Amino acid sequence: MHMNKSLVALKQHPKFRALIERHGPPKLKRGKNTFQALSRAIIYQQISGKAAASVYKKFVALFGIHLKEPLDWEKPKARKFPIAQDVIRMSPARLRSAGLSKQKVAYLKDLAKKFSDGTIRHRSLNKMRSDEIVAHLTQVKGIGVWTVHMFLIFSLNRPDVLPTGDLGVRKGFQILYQLDSLPTPEEMEQLAKPWREHASIASWYLWRVADEEKKKID
Repeated sequence: MHMNKSLVALKQHPKFRALIERHGPPKLKRGKNTFQALSRAIIYQQISGKAAASVYKKFVALFGIHLKEPLDWEKPKARKFPIAQDVIRMSPARLRSAGLSKQKVAYLKDLAKKFSDGTIRHRSLNKMRSDEIVAHLTQVKGIGVWTVHMFLIFSLNRPDVLPTGDLGVRKGFQILYQLDSLPTPEEMEQLAKPWREHASIASWYLWRVADEEKKKID
């Protein structure tokens, strides 16, 4: 599996060696349900993790799936999810009752429609290159490059994804490389050159660096 290969490679870099020892191997469990992964990404956009988990729980409850908090994505029950047709059939008002904004309801409806009518060829994603997947999935309203990067890392487990638009990753770079300010995408690509083919796993550790710093401030 590429994760072991990436860990072995990243341990050769002094900046990552200590992080790997401190945090252990990353949790990047592959999700089989593309519709769930992308719906979840839309629900989680631009709100805190705790608030997003609460909305997600209320959303799936509309379809008779009752989860306990904190949500444990490793458990089989957490993998239960409505199918696209269920989301199409449910009224926007009912969906709004889960705490979704009007905009996110429109995004989820668009995703469900494109899944149902075959615009999104979800069964072919594994055969596509990462850049092709970005172009393919950003046809859906509300799915941008960041969302697809998260999908590539956490659902498809692609090894070489560097989400340069992610604030946590940028913050991680700034702290780890002792930069005066948040780096630009170009600067991150430059710094990542020695370990670029293992960028997905490296990003997971950069998030841990940003989290550690946030805990110090809190």
